[in-house]
This record gives sequence, structure tokens and C-alpha cells, in this order.
Amino acid sequence: VQLQAYGGGLVQAGGSLRLSCAASGGTFSRYSVGWFRQTPGREREFVAASAIQNYHAYYDDSVKGRFTISRDNAKNTVYLQMNNLKPEDTADYYCAATASGLIVSARRNPNNYNYWGQGTLVTVSS
Repeated sequence: VQLQAYGGGLVQAGGSLRLSCAASGGTFSRYSVGWFRQTPGREREFVAASAIQNYHAYYDDSVKGRFTISRDNAKNTVYLQMNNLKPEDTADYYCAATASGLIVSARRNPNNYNYWGQGTLVTVSS
């Protein structure tokens, strides 16, 4: 499956963005999907995941209550709605997918995902 992430941009603190991750060559409904982010010099970190098991949503504490992951299976797309953005949310955001059902603790590990989209840059100004 090929993934394409888009929707990044420049936004002021407190603003909102919606990232999209579109899949081709596979049926997204059969995949667990995660969002990760990375800044220069730092490891890729987990943001949110939508598991294949009932599409359960799971978030890192740093974004809980502000970000929402959702799916539109008809469009083969997963979204990350980001509200109340903070300067520390500035990063390249990546979507990833795996056909495996991941237990909660495994969803945070980028090594458990087989497919990756290119990054989309989110910049939050103070």
C-alpha cells in the first residue's frame, strides 16, 4: 500500500489544521494506521493511532484532548484533526500503516509499521 500525507502548513498558536493520509494499492479499513512526528535531531515520536480492532483511537498524552484521528473508509483516507495547536507541535508529520492488529503498547513503536507516507510539515507560530 502507498501512503500520501498532506495538509500541513503554517498556523498560529491556538489554530487548527487537518492532516490527511490517503492510501492506494490497499484497503485502509484492513490496516492499523498511526501518525508520528519528527523534528530535526530527534527520534520519530508517536502521536495517534487508529487500530484495526474496532478502529480504536489511541493518543499520546501530549495531544490527548486536542487531536482526533478518524477514518473515511469510502475515501481510503485517515485524518488527523489538530486543534489548539502549540509551538511544540511543530514537526514533520508522517502517517504509517500495518496490516497487523497491534496491542495498545505496540502502537507507539514506529518499527511496528510497514508502510510510510512522506512527511508533511506543520509549523505553529507563537
